[in-house]
Amino acid sequence: MDDPQFSIEMRDVGLQLGTQEFHFNCRLPAGAVIAVTGASGAGKSTFLNLLSGFDTALRGRILIAGKDVTCTYPARRAVSLVFQDNNLFAHLDVFTNIGLGINPAMKLTAADRRSIKSSLEKVGLAGFERRMPGTLSGGERQRVAFARALVRNRPVLLLDEPFAALDPGLRNGMAALLLDMHRETGNTVVVVSHDPDEIRRIADFGLFIEAGRIVVAAPIDEFLSHEDHPGLTQFLRS
Repeated sequence: MDDPQFSIEMRDVGLQLGTQEFHFNCRLPAGAVIAVTGASGAGKSTFLNLLSGFDTALRGRILIAGKDVTCTYPARRAVSLVFQDNNLFAHLDVFTNIGLGINPAMKLTAADRRSIKSSLEKVGLAGFERRMPGTLSGGERQRVAFARALVRNRPVLLLDEPFAALDPGLRNGMAALLLDMHRETGNTVVVVSHDPDEIRRIADFGLFIEAGRIVVAAPIDEFLSHEDHPGLTQFLRS
């Protein structure tokens, strides 16, 4: 029987991309902010792609919110994604970019429209509905991406280095906004980060990936005090 205390489970999940093999086993707590880190090329983005469905496992099972999604199309999985480049359509205004997260055909109800307006207020962009992405700062575009994730209201939020392109001040502000969103929704957040300080500020649980495998998975206090793995120790001291 699937245990509801685990929002995400990977059971003997295997994948090969070119000459690189990946093998993931994990059980991740529901309602936590989970930081994923490791060296470049270790498999962090592949881990997210398997969860989102953009990569397909060759073996094993992937469960999200208690449901086996191993063979489920990305759009039907209980996840929302925020990328480093925010993935907005440059030719569409902010309202439409967010609305597409609710219905790709933009068939929106009155409640949907109220939800879009509310999401913009929550991320500090009230009145930005008709602005175009090209007129926004990097931080504002990322806030729009967060607003789109809010209206989708999925139990799992995946973020692939969402703050990497922002300056330190904006990074701190966006991290605080992420935590505010998390407190409001109670969702499970999986965020890839290369910043030890960021992980210390926001995470409840940590994963360290090396050579295509999860080599450390622990609550954040244990993760940060883990001293018997050289790769993780070097990362935390960087």
